[in-house]
Amino acid sequence: MSSIQEKLIRDFLNHLQYQKRFSPNTLIAYKNDLSVFFNFVEKEYTPVLLKDIKPAFIRSWLATLRENEITAKSINRKISALKSFFKFYMAEGLVDKNPLTSVISPKTNKQLPVFLDEKATDYLFQQIEFPNTFKGKTDHLIIALLYETGMRLSELTGLQELNVDAYHTSVKVLGKRNKERIIPISKNLLNEITQYIAEKNLQSLQNQYVLVTEKGKPLYPKYVYNIVKHYLSLSTTIRKKSPHVLRHTFATQVLNNGASLNDVKELLGHSSLAATQVYTHNSIEKLKEAFSRAHPKA
Repeated sequence: MSSIQEKLIRDFLNHLQYQKRFSPNTLIAYKNDLSVFFNFVEKEYTPVLLKDIKPAFIRSWLATLRENEITAKSINRKISALKSFFKFYMAEGLVDKNPLTSVISPKTNKQLPVFLDEKATDYLFQQIEFPNTFKGKTDHLIIALLYETGMRLSELTGLQELNVDAYHTSVKVLGKRNKERIIPISKNLLNEITQYIAEKNLQSLQNQYVLVTEKGKPLYPKYVYNIVKHYLSLSTTIRKKSPHVLRHTFATQVLNNGASLNDVKELLGHSSLAATQVYTHNSIEKLKEAFSRAHPKA
């Protein structure tokens, strides 16, 4: 890959970071995808200018990815990275048209979100005993916040004390692309947060973040993953046991209990309603099960 192409990628990523506020993980993925593509073009074709890249080059690259058994989901992400890249340089005047417009993305099998049913969540919070230690209280608050608010893992670990609003019984989280949103919480959850912070301070573990380790350090993703996996293993037999399962559980149960799709969208911090609609499939499946059990002709 030439130094010119490296600069083009770098300038594009700077745009995503500072203007679009993409997450570090997305920036790394886009950088890798673009680097692999331009290395392929340089290897398979004579060096070409950006404006001379043709759809045939991209199709050839995608065919190579499929031969290497790269999943459709990963290929679609790479296509998305290239589309954004060429769209940016169209706006900059370096290319006349986006060569991705005639490239068809492979179809992916839509997977329904994995979630806990209400029986499993009741068991999780009513039957499982959490140790009466600072770590045990940390673990319980992790599970409670994820389940009762539907917040993302990054929002949980980034939750700060100043963003807990006792007067309005809510918390403010920083979501994707630095978008803030307010999530209402129950009085019981607020009390648990308040008592936890008080004990944290009593043990001289003061920190701007709500949740900390026994050494007073902010939580890290692997810590949360391990905690969630441990306690979900005690309450459910579902295969996937991650923090996102509790987010899916929150969304599904709130929707099943009468919340509108738009309400769930706002609570989850989705940018479009399309991302939230996947949870309606879970509701439909629940209706099908009820129909099969209750209808004499089912």
